[in-house]
Amino acid sequence: MNKLIIAGNGFDLAHGLPTSYNHFMDAFWRDLKYSTEDQLIQKLIHLESDYGEFLSEKSILNFKSFKEALKKYIHNNERYFHGISIKNYTICIANNKPPYDIISIQIFKFKNDFFRELNETQSIQNWVDVENEYYQSLKNICKNGVLKARQKRANIVKLHQEFEQVKKLFIRYLKKNVIDEYKIESDYHDGKLLEIFQHYSRYDSKLKISKEFSDVNDFHQVNEMVMGSNEFLMRSLIVTYVLNFNYTNTFEKYKKLMKKNNIILHVNHIHGELNNNLVFGFGDEMDEDYKLIEDMDDNEYLRYFKSFQYSQNSNYKDVLRYIDSEKFQVIIMGHSCGLSDRVLLNTIFEHDNCRSIKVFYHQKEDGTDNYTETIQNISRHFKDKQLMRTKIVEKTLCEPMPQLQLPKKK
Repeated sequence: MNKLIIAGNGFDLAHGLPTSYNHFMDAFWRDLKYSTEDQLIQKLIHLESDYGEFLSEKSILNFKSFKEALKKYIHNNERYFHGISIKNYTICIANNKPPYDIISIQIFKFKNDFFRELNETQSIQNWVDVENEYYQSLKNICKNGVLKARQKRANIVKLHQEFEQVKKLFIRYLKKNVIDEYKIESDYHDGKLLEIFQHYSRYDSKLKISKEFSDVNDFHQVNEMVMGSNEFLMRSLIVTYVLNFNYTNTFEKYKKLMKKNNIILHVNHIHGELNNNLVFGFGDEMDEDYKLIEDMDDNEYLRYFKSFQYSQNSNYKDVLRYIDSEKFQVIIMGHSCGLSDRVLLNTIFEHDNCRSIKVFYHQKEDGTDNYTETIQNISRHFKDKQLMRTKIVEKTLCEPMPQLQLPKKK
C-alpha cells in the first residue's frame, strides 16, 4: 500500500513560512512606500507622488489601513484644497497655469481591475479564492448578453493581462519574502512529519490501521507489510509520493533526510517551481459552465486552464502512472481541496487504487480546526457520494498538522 501525500499552502504555513494569500497582499500595501516607482506596481495602481507622504505612516499594514491613512491625510489637509471626495480619494486644487481654474486630482486608484476585485472582495481569503475569482470573472464575460464577440474577446485579453500581472507580483513576493528570507532546506525539521512520510508505523494498533480502510483486504495488506516484513523490505514495498501544489521546495529537506535512511521520497511539483513552468489558473472542467467557455471557439478563453498548462511537462502523466501502479492511501497535508484543482483531485480520489483519504487538519489557537471544511471540499470532487463516504477517514483517526518555525537566513 503506497502513500500519496497531497500538499498545499498549509504545509508551508506549518513550517512558519509567510506564503498565505493574506501574507502576500498585506506585504504589498505595507511595503508600497518602497516601490511606488516600480513598473509592475504602476501597472496595478496609480498613486500621485506629490501627495504620497501618507505612505510613511507606520499604521499601514494592509489595504484597509492604507485606505484609512489616505483618508486621514486628505482630511488633515482639507484646508489646502478647494474641495475633496473621500470616496474617490480626489482633491480639488487651483491650477497655477492658464486658465487658472480648479482641477481635480485623484490621489489613488486601481489600474488593474482584477487586482482591485481581489482587494475589495472581503470573502477572498485563500489562494483557491483567487483562482475562483478569476474563473468567475471569465464566466461573467462569456455570459454577458450585451457584449458582441469582439468586445468579449477584448475583455478576456484584458483579464488575462491583469491576471498575469498579479502572477508576476506573487512570484516576486515568494522570491523576496520567502526564498531569500528563510532557510528552507536546512536540517531543521519535525520528527512527526518525517514519520508520516516514511511508512506505516509498527506501533500503530491493528484496530487503528483497520479503521482507516473500509475494505478488510486493504487492512490485511498493510498489516502484513508492517508486522510481517523486516524493516528493509517494508521500505522497499512502500512508495511515498508527494504531489506538491506549492511553488517552494520545502520538501527537499525531508527528501534528503529520508535518503539517509535509504528511503526514497518522490516529489512531483505539479504546479511547477518559481523558475520553471509555474502553473497558475483554474482547473475545474467539470463545472457546468465550462462547456460554454469551450464553445466560444477561441483558445484565448482557455489560456489559464490548468489542463493545458499541465501538458507543458510530464508531471501530470507521472501522477497518473503512479496511481495506476498500486493501491494507495491519500494523505492531505495543508491542501484545501478547493474546486480550482477539481479535475486532478477527482481523478485521484475516485480511482480504484485510492483506498482511503486521511486528513491532517489545521488546529487553530482557539481550539477549532478545519477538518470538516476540508472533507466538505473533498466531497465536491466525488461524483459517487457513497464511494466518498467509504474513503474518508473519520476525524478520531486523523491528527492536527505538526507545526514548526523554519529559521531565517539573517
